[in-house]
Amino acid sequence: MPPSCWRRNSKLWMDTPVIRSALPADEAAWLQLWRGYCDDIGVSAGQDVTRRTWTRILDPDSAVMCIVAEVEGQVYGLAHCVVHEHTLERQAVCCLQDLYVVPSARGRGIASALIEWLCNAMRAEGWAQLYWVAQEGNQLAHRLSGRFAEQDPLSRYVIRPR
Repeated sequence: MPPSCWRRNSKLWMDTPVIRSALPADEAAWLQLWRGYCDDIGVSAGQDVTRRTWTRILDPDSAVMCIVAEVEGQVYGLAHCVVHEHTLERQAVCCLQDLYVVPSARGRGIASALIEWLCNAMRAEGWAQLYWVAQEGNQLAHRLSGRFAEQDPLSRYVIRPR
């Protein structure tokens, strides 16, 4: 990916984001991003869900993984994924569940870098596909879909316990 030009503190910032797995030391940054993501999608994740999500991210036996985008030591974005079996595929598939970039860093290629990293992981790990579901009004998801993916004819339906 070509370097991005960023403006920060009135100077040109030319670093490409480093994409890597979340580490225990990222907890405070992750929590801030997680809260921003939940606010953006209008969901109130309780402390128990937040704590459980972070625990699963750090658990090497969990199917939940988190990658982060870091520039000059600061984390600006995250992607949560779940790799799972699929009945219509011979290989595992990867579901991108959450993608978030702090508002001040949007438009600088961070979301694309996160998806590009996952595309490379898909090829390296032999996943049959990488997919995501987006809310209708999510412009970022639809812009990224146009660049990386094709929309399939499926609709999502959800049943929750009553």
